Amino acid sequence: MTEGIISLTPDPRFGALFRTSLALGGLAGAAGVISLALSAHSSASSLLQTADQMLLSHAPLFICIALLSRSRNIPFLAVSATSLTLGLTLFSGDLISRAFLSHKLFSMAAPTGGILIILAWLTLVLSALRTTPK
Repeated sequence: MTEGIISLTPDPRFGALFRTSLALGGLAGAAGVISLALSAHSSASSLLQTADQMLLSHAPLFICIALLSRSRNIPFLAVSATSLTLGLTLFSGDLISRAFLSHKLFSMAAPTGGILIILAWLTLVLSALRTTPK
């Protein structure tokens, strides 16, 4: 009787990594589009443009991580998603903070974020070497 009703309860068939990565992909995409729109109307557009490029170019990676989590046993996938989340938050957050608040989040926030994003990609390389079918 409830088949046609949309439920807000998480489906137990989909794991936490799937749901979280899918949500983060949506958030990164939305934040990237917002940043892109703001950069069109701001004098600090070069900082915002870099932030929106990072957010929009990495949003699909979250979607890929979500899909991969359903099809394969990939040991470091959650580490990659976590590193990517922290990296994008620090990198883009620092640039957006500089654009609107005229100060950094903290010293070395953007470089630290960039390193975490690179580590997320390298973690995927390591994961590729250890992937097994589900």
